Amino acid sequence: MTTIASGTDTLTRDALTVLQPGFTGTTAPDWLLRSLGEGLASVGLFGRNIASAGQLAALTAQLRAERDDVLVAIDEEGGDVTRLEVRTGSSFPGNLALGAVDDVELTREVAAELGRRLAACGVNLNWAPSADVNSNPDNPVIGVRSFGAGTDLVSRHTAAYVTGLQSVGVAACTKHFPGHGDTAVDSHHAMPRIDVGAEVLAERDLAPFRAAIAAGSRAVMSAHILVPALDPDRPATLSRRILTDLLRGELGHEGLIVTDGMEMRAISGTYGIERGSVLAIGAGADAICVGGGLADEETVLRLRDALVEAVRSGELPEDRLADAAERVRALARWTSAHRTDAAARTASGTDGDVGLSAARRALRITGSDGFTALTDAPYVAALTPVANIAVGDETPWGVAAELFRLLPGTETGSFTGPDAGKDVLGAAGPRRIVAVVRDEHRHPWMAAALDTLLAERPDTIVVEMGVPRAAPRGALHVATHGAARVCGRAAAEALTGA
Repeated sequence: MTTIASGTDTLTRDALTVLQPGFTGTTAPDWLLRSLGEGLASVGLFGRNIASAGQLAALTAQLRAERDDVLVAIDEEGGDVTRLEVRTGSSFPGNLALGAVDDVELTREVAAELGRRLAACGVNLNWAPSADVNSNPDNPVIGVRSFGAGTDLVSRHTAAYVTGLQSVGVAACTKHFPGHGDTAVDSHHAMPRIDVGAEVLAERDLAPFRAAIAAGSRAVMSAHILVPALDPDRPATLSRRILTDLLRGELGHEGLIVTDGMEMRAISGTYGIERGSVLAIGAGADAICVGGGLADEETVLRLRDALVEAVRSGELPEDRLADAAERVRALARWTSAHRTDAAARTASGTDGDVGLSAARRALRITGSDGFTALTDAPYVAALTPVANIAVGDETPWGVAAELFRLLPGTETGSFTGPDAGKDVLGAAGPRRIVAVVRDEHRHPWMAAALDTLLAERPDTIVVEMGVPRAAPRGALHVATHGAARVCGRAAAEALTGA
């Protein structure tokens, strides 16, 4: 390809500075290290980049050898969305579990402990927490990533999470502004639209972001959603009315504004990533997140050159790009100033088992009268929906592994579709069935499978690891409020009396 920039002038350096790209592999490629020397100030990490804590620490040290103040970002919400523990499941329950407990001090402790683990690995910017009010129970992408459906609940826990995370020197990036909770479409696939009035938005969706800003959230992430009451023409990520007038002006956010992934179809399928990136910076965004799907040097050069050309053509004011780059550098200075010895940070502070403790407290058990703890190895039937892209399908979930640890000989299988119930009955044989579901209320086939199981085997135990909106049923019903590894362990303990 032909590039238009030399890589050394101020304009080009600023264009690189506002990018937050990803890459493939567990070591930094040469092009990325070279870009850090040319002005790139941020790098985004994903599950594909992480094999172990030690490897991650070596990777971030490799990045800092090129640029000491580099922002190393990650999408580590805990719960269902984990990159640090992508292959094992998270040691921390997610937001819905914390909201179910509703102990803001616990939320702060969980966020601080998660932050310590990130900091020990050299990560200093977390694309979390989700401040979305999950007002639409059929939301396909938020769900357990939200603290809940109540504005006040979400607001106080968002603030506690921001406080806990930043207390250990990891910058919070509160998302997805102005609120992704009332959507029925996943913005990874298409453009969601929220059709409610400005007053509802102000009272319901914006309140948690006000709380996050008041708590000092160093960054806010925009959502790729169309909100006609705020801007009838452009999605939030590309809207000056939403990012500059509302977030900066009315809400008073002075920190970084980061876009959600620009390769998501809501943007790439409508505007394209180059055009979208120019419009986003022009609207008031300061950092362009790209790299979840597009993770190569060509993408970085394409976006860099699109920004440079937009300035040279007069479409994008040069001072807007310069201001965005300076905000990135300001956050880098903050993280550098708050960096302390990682070992000391990890050794001090909250209990390392705070995640498991929180998961245990989040359990809601129905029908326990007369229930006898499992002593024989059961058959665990995972009724498995298609995972959304934010969660991914790499991370294990369920209770089978934890039940096997407590009851060796436990068997398991994954089932989906209209014949799932009948298939489970055939696979389980005489064993006691533990049916594990995720958002039963959103999947008619899943509800039908439970109908079949409970008609034939009324002693079936049901474990709901999504949003527990469907009525509890089964000989015992356990709601974990999330599918993190610790949630599975807590449920297994409850079933066995461990």
